[in-house]
Amino acid sequence: MQVRENLIAALPAHPTDSTIDELQESILTRIDQADTERIDGVILDVAPVQTVDSFLARTIVETAKMVELMGVHPVLVGISPAIAITATELGFSLGDIDTALSTDAALDIVSGLPK
Repeated sequence: MQVRENLIAALPAHPTDSTIDELQESILTRIDQADTERIDGVILDVAPVQTVDSFLARTIVETAKMVELMGVHPVLVGISPAIAITATELGFSLGDIDTALSTDAALDIVSGLPK
C-alpha cells in the first residue's frame, strides 16, 4: 500500500518462505519502477507475525538494508517482545535501521519529524 511518498508492507501473521520472498521482490520492484512518483520510505510492519524463524528474521533485515541501498528510508514497525527476543537470540542486528511502535510513528520518522 502507498501512503503519500511511502510504501507500507504488512507481513501476514503466518508467512511462508515464498510469501516473504515475494514481498521482498515486490517492494524492491516497486521502488525501482517509481520513476514517476517519489518514494521516500518503506515501512515494514511485522506486528501481525506470530513467530519468527531465522529465515524470516534474516529476510526482514536484508530487505530493510536493500531498501536503504536503493536510497529509500526503511522503518520496521510493530516488533513484539517475542520477535525482539528471538531475533536477538539468533544474532540478528538491525544496525542503524529505524524502528517504531506504530505506523503513525514510522510515517513521522520517514517524514523527518521528531520521534
